[in-house]
Amino acid sequence: MTTPPIALTIAASDPSGGAGIQADLKAFSANGAYGTAVLTALTAQNTRGVTGIHTLPPEFVTEQLDTLFADVAVDSVKIGMLADAAVASAVADALERHRPRYVVLDPVMVSTSGHRLLETDAVAVLRDRLLPLADLITPNLPEAGDLLGAAAAHSRAEAVEQARALLAASARRVLLKGGHHTHDTESVDVLAAGDRVTEISAPRVTTRNTHGTGCTLSAAIAALRPQHDDWHTAVRAAKEYLTGALRAADTLRVGHGHGPVHHFHQYWS
Repeated sequence: MTTPPIALTIAASDPSGGAGIQADLKAFSANGAYGTAVLTALTAQNTRGVTGIHTLPPEFVTEQLDTLFADVAVDSVKIGMLADAAVASAVADALERHRPRYVVLDPVMVSTSGHRLLETDAVAVLRDRLLPLADLITPNLPEAGDLLGAAAAHSRAEAVEQARALLAASARRVLLKGGHHTHDTESVDVLAAGDRVTEISAPRVTTRNTHGTGCTLSAAIAALRPQHDDWHTAVRAAKEYLTGALRAADTLRVGHGHGPVHHFHQYWS
């Protein structure tokens, strides 16, 4: 018998398989973790965009979580799309009851196609209740600005300032993703914890197949953290994995819009 790390994704479904729980489960598997999932919402979407969202009742989200934790020893949790304030509150309540060892929060707010995925009143719940419960949050530049009620950072110096501001707002650790700085030749993320700020960079990959990059990175971190001694090592390994998935993305032909990254690039010939 083997006992792999068990990772849980709390997120919405993406029928096209590039983002949401489908991407998370692929990233878990590719990085050596056994994946479990609790759904918060169903979406109607493809590689071109989101056409509809059906949010699940918060009571059923709670039932899924309590039933899972009653039986399965979850090592790490990745939180993705929460849709509304009631679901976000239900997830916060469950985390306070069950206290999983590692929690990675990806504050999914707007899709790549520009569709709003988190209702405005839920941002306060995310900021006030879930940030303190998360060991690491992984916002992109617009999401960090949204959480702080400010404009998105336009430079690396501003990104560092906003990462520190999120720490001051009760986040334990912040990985501020710099992927929106498309003018840079390097993709530079800022990892901030306590007084330490580290830049983690990788060559920027030119591809239009970027659907689900944020979901994939945060899920990979959740899968890898139980397998490494510290957050910095896990984050760096996850970024290397995502870079490889982006480099191989153009070998896949899925849909006619922004296709997915190649989650299994190490295994498929």
